[in-house]
Amino acid sequence: MAKGKEAKKKKLKKKDISLPNNFKHNYHMTYDNREGNYIGVPPQWKKFLAKEFERPKPFIDPSVVTEIQPGALVLQAQTVSPGMRQSASTGKINIARSNSLRQNSVKSRAKNNKVVEESSENNAPNMALDRNKAATRSLPKNVYSAQRKEYYEARRQQQQGQNNEPSDNMDTSDGPPQSSTAMSDNIFVSPDEFREALKLVVNQDDPKEIFENFVKIGEGSTGVVCIAKDKRSGKHVAIKKMDLHKQQRRELLFNEVVTMKNYHHTNIIELYDAYLVNEELWVVMEYLDGGALTDLVTNTQLKEEHIAYFCKCCLKALEYLHSQGVIHRDIKSDSILLSRTGQIKLSDFGFCAQVSNEIPKRRSLVGTPYWMAPEIIARDSYGAEADIWSFGVMVIEMIETEPPFFNEPPLMAMKKIRDQPPSTLKNPEKVSPKLKTFIEACLQKDPFRRSSAFELLQHPFLHFASPPSTIATLVKDSKS
Repeated sequence: MAKGKEAKKKKLKKKDISLPNNFKHNYHMTYDNREGNYIGVPPQWKKFLAKEFERPKPFIDPSVVTEIQPGALVLQAQTVSPGMRQSASTGKINIARSNSLRQNSVKSRAKNNKVVEESSENNAPNMALDRNKAATRSLPKNVYSAQRKEYYEARRQQQQGQNNEPSDNMDTSDGPPQSSTAMSDNIFVSPDEFREALKLVVNQDDPKEIFENFVKIGEGSTGVVCIAKDKRSGKHVAIKKMDLHKQQRRELLFNEVVTMKNYHHTNIIELYDAYLVNEELWVVMEYLDGGALTDLVTNTQLKEEHIAYFCKCCLKALEYLHSQGVIHRDIKSDSILLSRTGQIKLSDFGFCAQVSNEIPKRRSLVGTPYWMAPEIIARDSYGAEADIWSFGVMVIEMIETEPPFFNEPPLMAMKKIRDQPPSTLKNPEKVSPKLKTFIEACLQKDPFRRSSAFELLQHPFLHFASPPSTIATLVKDSKS
């Protein structure tokens, strides 16, 4: 029988396959190593690709982040003294900014300083009004900064006891600090010291004894997210697992615990507990079964009443956070979670910052490129107004399924956001006048001209918000 089969195979002739006719090369997909993603993906394929494949991730630029000793006087100087620049050979922090988006030559700095001095004299009355207005609201104390200050003071005393060389790094002069060597010694924290500090804010129990049935559902810039079952209550929870050694800035992990643990609101994701498991921080949070707003934006054509509802819920969360001195710094559709009952909650607090009377502004380059406010990209001082810009970009995202400049590489998009006028809708005639004015109130290049979260909540556009039941139906239909 075997020989018969072999004979039949020999007799079979190969079929000739002709070349394709009328061939057209409409799409050419390549991988960009610089940007870390694929270029030229056909739109029909995008919905079949994983979220991590197509969604940009937030980042911070450590080379342009100026660390500040907790409790020290913050001086917003226009120039950086030579004493503030530290050699890279020390292996610690280089305060010299190397951002390619910033004109940092000596000639350009001198020119910019001259312009700043002239404009500050002309606008002195307006600036005084702005400062007086800002001073009327007392910002809350920064709990995390207070804890860090206590830690560093104890460490400095220990070092002084060993070296018998008393030193005072608190600079209360009106000029820039004269030296950063001693300051940087206090800033640097070893992995072991950081782990010990983290133990102070986490639960000491073993979460593997409390939770079971771990299933990975997503991955972000700081770690992976799993669903697990709480053995005690039988409820499902979301657990974010973050490797301590794979963080752009380890200290931001405190935000995942401290911020969410201290601030409670109907439209903010609830944090249940946090654990330290070997070299990972586990943050246990409320699980919302409707997914992220991104899924709805990319797969559903949202009506204006739907957009108004999402805006209303998000603004309520932002109004609360800003009143507590918290800047989220990564507002986008990926950070908005939904439930099948129509609940809307803000999440992802890993990049948030606390402002206070001691530190009223921030300057770190943090966020996701396409949603970043122009003042963050320009490395100017910024406050809660930066969240309003990102929120306005998210509104455009809900209308057009993607933010402005989304077809551009991240750095090119950031340059355009910084240098060009505020983005507008591609088809403004298709939206109502109230929605257009709502977006304009958010996307003002001058932060002082932007409406606050409280003011936006009074905007007429939000009066059209649909009820939660309509959103629940929308979420269920998108999942079916």
